[in-house]
Amino acid sequence: MKIYTRTGDAGETALLGGGRVPKNHPRVEAYGTVDELNAVLGRALGALHDASCRERLARIQHDLFNLGALLAAPPPVEGRRRAKVPPFPAARIAEMEGWMDEAEEELAPLAQFILPGGSAGATELHLCRTVCRRAERAVVALGETDEELGAIVRYLNRLSDLFFMLARLENLRAGVEDVPWDPAAHEGIGAGEREEP
Repeated sequence: MKIYTRTGDAGETALLGGGRVPKNHPRVEAYGTVDELNAVLGRALGALHDASCRERLARIQHDLFNLGALLAAPPPVEGRRRAKVPPFPAARIAEMEGWMDEAEEELAPLAQFILPGGSAGATELHLCRTVCRRAERAVVALGETDEELGAIVRYLNRLSDLFFMLARLENLRAGVEDVPWDPAAHEGIGAGEREEP
């Protein structure tokens, strides 16, 4: 089977279950951003120090593929049924909450904002968090009242929190400090510059 089909050369793409939309359609943006999230998560897995985090996030990768398929299959319309897609991983939301509760028991309470950084793995997880937030916004932008989309938004909202918690845990277990935000850090910028006479 050839990877190229030439069917998208005019700027449109097919949805699961039939129908074509422009490649800048909100639905394509939503499942495309979930796909991007899966890719940055795959990169993060290669940088993580902690084996338990890797194992749990490897499961999330499969979930994200399912979410992408759900987003690529629009609700049924007259004359067309919804495509058969993998089920929504509903139980994972509570499971992620449990993982965060476990991490919170190990982590020191957060007393200030932190910057994305620290170990290589934590930095990658912070990147995952920001892409996850964008994916969440893209799903919300679909503007539909589809119950399944609401569940996907809840999943992504919880997942972005999980990425934040696991980034902190990754730093802790790698023996690297979180990077605190210093609101006054900009004050020294340009202090050594002088005006020309």
